[in-house]
Amino acid sequence: MRRIALFDLDGTLVDSVPDLNAALDRLMAARGLPGFDRAAVTGMVGDGVRALVERALAARGQPFDPAALVSFTADYTAHATDATRPFPGIPEALDALAARGWRLAVCTNKPVAAARVLLETLGLSARLDAIGGGDSFPVRKPDPGHVLGTLAAAGGVPEAAVMVGDHHNDVAAAAAAGLPCVFVTWGYGPPAMADGCPLAHAPAELPDLLDSMLPARVAGGG
Repeated sequence: MRRIALFDLDGTLVDSVPDLNAALDRLMAARGLPGFDRAAVTGMVGDGVRALVERALAARGQPFDPAALVSFTADYTAHATDATRPFPGIPEALDALAARGWRLAVCTNKPVAAARVLLETLGLSARLDAIGGGDSFPVRKPDPGHVLGTLAAAGGVPEAAVMVGDHHNDVAAAAAAGLPCVFVTWGYGPPAMADGCPLAHAPAELPDLLDSMLPARVAGGG
């Protein structure tokens, strides 16, 4: 069976905070509220768009408003690639993994429509066998069903898969699904979230690190 690497999106493959920040600022401005700096938005990312909007409103002393979620989602999806870019070295790392026989998929709490737009616009979608968004299944990370659903959509099985992410949701979902996990330190979560998982400090480290965790011979061939 072929090995498969499941990647988180925001903070792992792409630096999306600039566009999330801008969309939140527009949402706040429409309500006569001040915006946020990058550090504040970075700390809100990781649990999906609803949680992001809830946290932003709460930070400005406002209750959650479903209309705000609808407005933010539409606005962000339309501007998801204004300033978002892959982290340096990510396209090359994905190509190197593919050359070694790895299949690739994305498992993200971002709504799947926004994720697809982003990945297609940035030229990453052609490398992927599946995209599992935060609304693709009845559950999302840290629920293992999100990981397992994405894995099944990509034609993979847990014993031949590795999760790669930058947030405790990735680590927890992978563990619950029975997958090893690599924690990337260039993302938005502090290394303390790794909970003992191997660390990758640069995208160029990923091919060798994933190979060491799941050799081709263990997975039944390249």
